[in-house]
Amino acid sequence: MRSSVLALCLVAMAVASATAAPARFVSQRVNKAFLREGPSFSHKVLWIYRHRGYPFTVIAKFDVWRRVQAADGTTGWMSASMLSDDRTVLVTGKDRVQIHETAAGGKVVGLADPGAIAGLKSCTRVACHIRGEGIDGWIARNRVWGVSVDEVFK
Repeated sequence: MRSSVLALCLVAMAVASATAAPARFVSQRVNKAFLREGPSFSHKVLWIYRHRGYPFTVIAKFDVWRRVQAADGTTGWMSASMLSDDRTVLVTGKDRVQIHETAAGGKVVGLADPGAIAGLKSCTRVACHIRGEGIDGWIARNRVWGVSVDEVFK
């Protein structure tokens, strides 16, 4: 009982310390990552993610643990060793989306299905430069998850 109260206090402190931090995105480093209900290996596994590169946003930190949120809003704790600083995005929506040669549009160089994961190279206010299996191009920003609303970078 005493250890569970201590664990709850530690989780609350970690969540409280993260409220002022800006969103930080990470990706899954391994093929199989465990999302847990708390920041230790003794906590129950809530979900198993099986897609290397899957993007998450870090919403809290505690020791070597990161409280992460997935695109669907699912939250839990992952060991930092299962995560990478490599940026990726998840294609959203219900239909395929075109990938263009330039941020302004132009030639279509590929199509991406909802749920596809791609490496993230840069973003403008309207499009993000992605790379994937044989594809390197620009996708509409409103069709990906893994970038903050006002984030622009090269």
